[in-house]
Amino acid sequence: MSDAKLVQLLQASDHKAYTEIYNRYFHLLFVHARKKLNDEDLAKDIIQEIFTKIWIKREIQLTATNLTGYLYTLMKNRILDLYLHQEVKTKYMRSLESFIATNKSTATDALVRAKECSAHINKEIAALPPKMRQIFEMSRTNQLSYKEIAERLNTNENNVSKQINSGLKVLRRRLMRV
Repeated sequence: MSDAKLVQLLQASDHKAYTEIYNRYFHLLFVHARKKLNDEDLAKDIIQEIFTKIWIKREIQLTATNLTGYLYTLMKNRILDLYLHQEVKTKYMRSLESFIATNKSTATDALVRAKECSAHINKEIAALPPKMRQIFEMSRTNQLSYKEIAERLNTNENNVSKQINSGLKVLRRRLMRV
């Protein structure tokens, strides 16, 4: 079935057309997003957002004649939004650090909060499974590359990457509860 026909059926709320579009394009979009982001879970999340968006906006805004181009544009824009968001967060953190450094009266409070935050993070890192914790600490504390870690632990870089990403996901989940 052609993309134009699938779009037409999707606009009519045809679930089979949506499933066909999903099956046809998910893997292609996912591979591209994973290469851009170097984060498998984040890539999956972005692709899921894209497919959710096309379903929600199917009747109103979906007038794509080139479905492949439309989906890739949605993905590219979402990745750019993510990068911009990261940039804003980085600027904010730099601004906050600068403010703390120049404002001595709040420096003590900030130090106390930073120590508490650091202690909480360290506690959560210590609660990771032993192998994951070891790999995570070698990467984040000792600043070793995935390749160096893999060589020292007689494993492969892919395993190291999975352990670190899993560790980050666990920490994000635990730290977001605070």
